[in-house]
Amino acid sequence: MRKAGEKSALTGVIFAILLVALNLRPAISSIGPMLEPIRTDLSLTNGQVSLLTAVPVLCMGVFAPFAIIFNRRFGLKRSIGFLLAVIGVFTLGRGFWPSYFNLLLSSFFIGIAIAIIGPMLSAMIKRDFPTRTASLIGVYSFGMGLGATLAAGLTSVVYAASGWSTGLAVWSALALAALIVWLRMPESPSQGEAVADKPLISSSPWKDLKAWYMLLFFGFQSAFFFSMLTWLAPIAIDKGLSVLSAGAVVTVMTAVQIVCNISIPMLFSRYPNRFLWVLAILAFGTAGILLLMFAGTWAVWVAAALIGVALGGLFPIALLLPLDATESADEANSWAAMTQSGGYLISAFMPFIIGVVYDQTGNHDITLWMFLAFVLLMILFAYLLHRKS
Repeated sequence: MRKAGEKSALTGVIFAILLVALNLRPAISSIGPMLEPIRTDLSLTNGQVSLLTAVPVLCMGVFAPFAIIFNRRFGLKRSIGFLLAVIGVFTLGRGFWPSYFNLLLSSFFIGIAIAIIGPMLSAMIKRDFPTRTASLIGVYSFGMGLGATLAAGLTSVVYAASGWSTGLAVWSALALAALIVWLRMPESPSQGEAVADKPLISSSPWKDLKAWYMLLFFGFQSAFFFSMLTWLAPIAIDKGLSVLSAGAVVTVMTAVQIVCNISIPMLFSRYPNRFLWVLAILAFGTAGILLLMFAGTWAVWVAAALIGVALGGLFPIALLLPLDATESADEANSWAAMTQSGGYLISAFMPFIIGVVYDQTGNHDITLWMFLAFVLLMILFAYLLHRKS
């Protein structure tokens, strides 16, 4: 009976982690398909409207170190519960006050909440599932990918029926569902598997060269993800697709991504070489970018699927690297906070820079070359990290 109870508690915790992760992308990914309607309705430039995705990612970089403070002062459960409520309230507010100022304000506070939740989920996985980190990171990244897919695909449907403000606000329902499950979750899933959640004194990751390589790798994979999430639909529109079809292209990309989010980490224990995984995954991404550069309209759908494979594999690897290098939950929290803080700061400006360049050039040729540069930089830092290891 005791083992059955522990198994049920573990299942409950895994489901709670999945629901929390589900909320870490919709408030951002729902903006992508709505860029053109928002820009037109509020009379904005491409640079201004791209700030709606750049601001939360910037906040995710600036405020990620606060995960350490929240964890030590309030604990994982209370902190994540409060931050879920923040995401829900500000997402809902977009429907009641559909102005550019409120969109920026909500992006700011949602970005802060996501910034702090991310490293804390990694710490929780390290604490409660120390022998199954790859599998649980797969659940974590699958939840994030599923949230992005739902928001990217269904926001356009809600927009067609009720307008873009409702299309953005509807995703507050996910936060409410996650909050209810999270607050009912038991404090400790299994005394047999969980390790003590006590801060351990260790050297700062900011002084470790390996942590810096992780930070830079995380930064450029994140830049690749958010830039694609923001600009793939406009690129598809430039190639001749309609707004609804462009939203469907983003859905294809994110759907493939979520399948890879959970399937690729399952293979890590059998084939543990992270560098070889990076090379294989980025081969798909490179092929997708080249199709967008040189092929016709038909290739957009194939390119979206290939890029989805790359995005789906890169994120679990980026999340696992700090867990591979640490021994305790507190140490994992510190390393994850550092890599995500610096990484998101790197990626925060990329969608905005692309928007400014697009305003100046009127096409996405430079955008696609930037994507290839991201690929080369990821290979470089993965190689340096592999050599360091």
